[in-house]
This record gives sequence, structure tokens and C-alpha cells, in this order.
Amino acid sequence: MQNSWAVVTGASSGLGVTFAEKVASEGVNVVLAARTAGPMEELAARLQEQHGVETLVMPVDLSDREARGALIERLHGMDISYLINNAGFATIGDFAEADPTRMLQEKELNMVALTQLARAVTPGMISRGRGAIINVASTAAFQPIPTMAVYAATKAYVLRLTIALWEELFHTGVRAIAICPGPTDTPFFAEAGDDTKMAKRRTPAQVVETTFAGLGRHQPYVVDGAANALMAFATRLAPVKLQAALARWVATR
Repeated sequence: MQNSWAVVTGASSGLGVTFAEKVASEGVNVVLAARTAGPMEELAARLQEQHGVETLVMPVDLSDREARGALIERLHGMDISYLINNAGFATIGDFAEADPTRMLQEKELNMVALTQLARAVTPGMISRGRGAIINVASTAAFQPIPTMAVYAATKAYVLRLTIALWEELFHTGVRAIAICPGPTDTPFFAEAGDDTKMAKRRTPAQVVETTFAGLGRHQPYVVDGAANALMAFATRLAPVKLQAALARWVATR
């Protein structure tokens, strides 16, 4: 895969860094995309030194349609073997009190940018008969979550979109998978506005390991961690009122 590239969004911290390290260890060149250039430049230098891969640092606000279009134009014609749609954020608090602008940015990044990037790279992957689209969803995708209503809804979209892509691409040599982490040791909760929630967290390395194990099994989605998988399964059996009440309790404890 010496001439192939992986595109990793949200590559300045957390899961994005670990995903970038994983694909670089396979000898795949890496496009790093996020808003903050400094951490990505440090990561790029480390990947080059440790794995001998090429890197391309793309500082971009993926919630901005014009900026996103420039990234997609830069990717045109590149041999993309992985698209890792990791960028996303949440807001915590009651829907009626949420900042409307931030809510729109949340939907634009979590759903629209992810969809547009997937659409941009899929035809090339199909023509080459190989590639993988990894979309970072969440265990939030399995139930409504009061106080994180928009985030949970966006992740439900990511999960359903990915399962549909998985089926469409099944016989093309291209794979699609949604990874559904639970609470993970990343800056996610701090950026959402409350880093005191859900102290028991999985590591980014565990999430990435789960992702690639599921990809190897050609699964449409995979939940990281046995406890998270049990919870995701159990919520589907509960009445919707109980789902929402339980999700509120978990989200606010």
C-alpha cells in the first residue's frame, strides 16, 4: 500500500491520533484533517519517523462547507484506501437551552461532513476494488438521550447510513463499518462541556483494536467493550419511555 492513503478526520487528538498511528503502522500514507494544525504537525513528524510514511496535514473546519469542499478537491485523484470519519462533537444540556448555532454545527459535522466525505471517496474505492470506510458512531446511536438529544440523533444517523453502505458495497471489495464506542478516554466530554461524566472509560487503543477486528470480520458495525455491547443490546428490548429515562439517568449521573 505504498502509494495509498488513509484520510483521518479529527486527527488532532483522541481517537483520531490512534487511528492514524494504526494505519501508518500498516505502511499507509496519512492525510490528517482537523481544525488545529500544531498537534497534527507533531503527529505527522512522528508517523514519518516511526513508520516511514508520507503525511499531509490539512487544517480544516469540517463543519464549514467551503473549507470541506477544498479538502475534498485536494483528495481528488488520490488512492484512498481508508476513510476514517472520526471528527464529531457533542453538546450537553437541555435542548431548549442549547446554542442554536452550535447545534447546527454539530449536525453539519457529525452527519453532513461524514456523508459528503464518504460519497467523495467511494467511487474510487469501488473502481479499485478495495478500501474501507470507518465511521465513528457511538453507543448513543442505540437510544434517545435526553440532555444529549442532538448528539444521539446524529449518531443514530451515522449507524444507519453505515449499515446501508455496508450492504451496498458488500460484493465490491470495499468495506464499511461503524464503530460504536461508549465513554472513551479522550477530550470528548471536556469539549462537550462536562468532563466529570462517566468516569469509567475505555482507551482509544481498545476502540481502534475493536474497530479493526470488526473490519476483519466484515461486520457492518461493532460495539466496543462487552459492557457497552450488552447495554446496546438491552436498550433495543426496552420500551421507548424506559430507554429515554434510563439514558437520561446514565447521561446525568
